[in-house]
Amino acid sequence: MPTETDNRLGTYLKDRRTRLDPAALGFSAARRRTSGLRREEVAQRSNISPTWYTWLEQGRGGAPSAEVLNRIASALMLTDIEREHLFLLGLGRPPEVRYKASEGVTPRLQRVLDALEVSPALVKTATWDIVAWNRAAAVVLTDYGKLPEGERNILRLIFGNPRIRDKQYDWDSVARFVVGAFRVDAARAGAISEVRQLVDELCRISPEFEALWQDNDIHVHGEGLKRLNHPILGSIALEYSAFAVDGRPDLGMIVYNPVTTSDADRIRSLVNPRPAST
Repeated sequence: MPTETDNRLGTYLKDRRTRLDPAALGFSAARRRTSGLRREEVAQRSNISPTWYTWLEQGRGGAPSAEVLNRIASALMLTDIEREHLFLLGLGRPPEVRYKASEGVTPRLQRVLDALEVSPALVKTATWDIVAWNRAAAVVLTDYGKLPEGERNILRLIFGNPRIRDKQYDWDSVARFVVGAFRVDAARAGAISEVRQLVDELCRISPEFEALWQDNDIHVHGEGLKRLNHPILGSIALEYSAFAVDGRPDLGMIVYNPVTTSDADRIRSLVNPRPAST
């Protein structure tokens, strides 16, 4: 007998099917008793048996393979979130990650960053390109807006920019952590092949990076303490926390909070400098 999970999968498939416009997909819209595609049309678009697809909707098809679910997801024109839900219903797990290059952040997410007055915050991709930041990040970490887009990469800055290297309180520890966390992020996002060119480039310009990459250490970029030797602020301590961006597996946000009130006040003085007295 069909299980509750089978029934939920069938209900979800039927719901998604009825939301599609037959005419937009090249099917005749005439003589239809219900809205959406027919079962045999979904099966045709999925390149599977109409009988088996009917059984899936009726909760009698058993567990479909990941390949079949991907075909059905494409046939039903599911979004990434809808596709993930389909896999959770059909196989009890999310689909394998398919990396997509980031298209930047929404204005709403940028406003979240900008609301953090004294907390440097940035958004990075799975390949650690920085795609958004706030004013505090520009004055405390790096003014990314003054860098060419191709240089707004955390690994390129750590291993190829002497000024950034000099700001690190303990560069060796920072470098080891960054490489290990980068390795984990790229693997999670399914972007191993996409980072190969960057890795090869860094191995050529930095023997230190090459050695760390060969070590195969891994780290989780969750939370911790970062110390900087800032050219204006001097020694400053920041607690950092990393966050996933919901619905955007290609992006991650890092927020750095000043440890002390004094650190916060000094950052504020750079973010909002007072006009010179006359």
